[in-house]
Amino acid sequence: MNAPEATQRRRPRAVLAIKGAQRARARTRFIQVVARQLDQIAPGTVRVTVAPLVVNSHPRTWVEMVDAAGRNVGTTREQHAAAHGLLSRAFPDADWTVPRTYDARTGDLAVAHLAAPSALDLDTVEGAAQ
Repeated sequence: MNAPEATQRRRPRAVLAIKGAQRARARTRFIQVVARQLDQIAPGTVRVTVAPLVVNSHPRTWVEMVDAAGRNVGTTREQHAAAHGLLSRAFPDADWTVPRTYDARTGDLAVAHLAAPSALDLDTVEGAAQ
């Protein structure tokens, strides 16, 4: 009587293992495809940061593409628009009203905590904390 129960318990684990491996391969393919497309848009792109802005009462989107050394890669408006379009289609459920950073090496899309450079000393200006 113990043999059928042991077989029944193993079968779902095997199925879960197979399904897990399939999901991992699909995620790896997804990461590779997005990285390849970003490289076609702007060669060398490793990280893309997208942030919503308001300029003169008009909503805009700021896009920064960076290579592995931390240098800006994309220089044209078309490259920035293409990268933003690619990521917004790849992650349709993401909340794009907050700044986001996509890492092409890991495939992670995270909330970006943007800050002004410390050289500007904006934190020391009177009333900045208010």
